[in-house]
Amino acid sequence: MKNKKIKKNDKKKIFQKIKIEKAISILKKKSKKKFIESFDVVIMLGINAKQTDQNIRGSTVLPHGTGKKMIVAVFANGKKAEEAKKAGAEFIGMDDLSKKIKKNTIKFHVVVATPESMKQVSLLGSILGPKGLMPNHKMGTITSEIYETVKKIKNGQIRYKNEKNGIIHSSIGKINFSIKQIKENLISLIKELKKQKPHKMKGKYFKKIFLTTTMSQAIEIKKSSLK
Repeated sequence: MKNKKIKKNDKKKIFQKIKIEKAISILKKKSKKKFIESFDVVIMLGINAKQTDQNIRGSTVLPHGTGKKMIVAVFANGKKAEEAKKAGAEFIGMDDLSKKIKKNTIKFHVVVATPESMKQVSLLGSILGPKGLMPNHKMGTITSEIYETVKKIKNGQIRYKNEKNGIIHSSIGKINFSIKQIKENLISLIKELKKQKPHKMKGKYFKKIFLTTTMSQAIEIKKSSLK
């Protein structure tokens, strides 16, 4: 079946800058898929990604979560392993967990490790590194606060970092979220990014912000509506 042609007026309506509420409404109406699509945001920053001190990287907990069940693997033993279990981590261990990862017998979204376990975790660098799953201090995934960290991840914590062109991609919810929930999640992320604005950068920090769903075209958002 041939794709229906988009009328010029409709196409203009989709791609012009519009308020966040209207953008969310349009994307929700256009979703006719048989699966629950994700709401994603694309944020173009005015940073110089070639300058190390201008790169943006971190994590934050969205007020309404992402709607995605996060599967967590934790490298810990003793009391810290018990904390991980209480917080809801799916995979916990040391040597046994390392073997499972090497054999690729388990699937997970985040790896958390205690500082003491990093000597062993570092041996998995060739496996976890390319997937962006290697624990590190800046992302808060190397920590002694195991219970709190796993809980945050389970409650909707997202990790973000800019690409080499200064763009940040992040999931901020699902198509079945309300307009208010998606808006509040996006505003929360924007506020977090504002805190990390590099002191030395010049010019506009937030250049453009686009909202999209898994199968839709992107809509540019009026930044003034994100309040």
